[in-house]
Amino acid sequence: MKQFDFLVLGSGIAGLCFALKVAPRGRVAIVTKKDRAESNTNYAQGGIAAVTSKEDSFELHVRDTLTAGAGLCKEEIVRTIVSEGPARIAELIELGMQFSEREIPASHGARELDLGREGGHSKRRILHAKDVTGREIERALLDAVSRQPKIVMFENHIAIDLITSQKLGYVGENRCLGAYVFDKNNNAVETFVAATTLLATGGCGKVYLYTTNPDIATGDGVAMAYRAGAPVANLEFVQFHPTCLYHPKAKSFLVSEAVRGEGGVLMSLDGQEFMNDYHPLKSLAPRDIVARAIDSEMKK
Repeated sequence: MKQFDFLVLGSGIAGLCFALKVAPRGRVAIVTKKDRAESNTNYAQGGIAAVTSKEDSFELHVRDTLTAGAGLCKEEIVRTIVSEGPARIAELIELGMQFSEREIPASHGARELDLGREGGHSKRRILHAKDVTGREIERALLDAVSRQPKIVMFENHIAIDLITSQKLGYVGENRCLGAYVFDKNNNAVETFVAATTLLATGGCGKVYLYTTNPDIATGDGVAMAYRAGAPVANLEFVQFHPTCLYHPKAKSFLVSEAVRGEGGVLMSLDGQEFMNDYHPLKSLAPRDIVARAIDSEMKK
């Protein structure tokens, strides 16, 4: 039996940030089913939306989000996330995250954050690290975790099920006590016990035949939570990336949202743009931007 104060299932941005926050309060175990960098976060390309420019404002960001949410967003939650965005960006930078910068015109070498623009945003507010933002976030967070002596990382460990007091036959309110975890290297099931367990296991996009989600997005955490009696909701909100480059002899991959933000357009086989029939927003940037972006993707 392995005993910790905190058990974190998943090694993406949510799990790593939580581990760093609680490490001063006790010992933390991070369980991840492949190597420590294998997560949805690691594959994220485009960037993070936050108000960091004088030309932007919280109100504009809130308005854009509510519009894109088509009536499904809770405005109070949107305002909280938008208003706290810059502080979270500052935390990432403090932890070692390096966002792309550009030279300010006519400034004699002064630099500023290179802000991109993506679908649904009326201003340039996308902070990015080239087109591998997620990989840079994961690198910075893992470096920070490695410097914390109270955090232990268990790679190649697959969480099987949550341990609850009800399953063990204890009387009283049902609560989570930890998890059963399969150690792939030793071919053995181990018991992790913790006062607090956090599910940060990502989504379930890979359960579908056609998806751009990474192979690790298999919905383990949602299934474990459901079996443990936790309520699950909004299961219809599964991310399907709208642009995927298909090749009959190679694995398909997504074409970054940033491509559309810089003017990418969707065309039918006969060269006709068709998205204007479904949404009023248009892209006006030159077509060569699209060609360069796709060429960059193909070279990876």
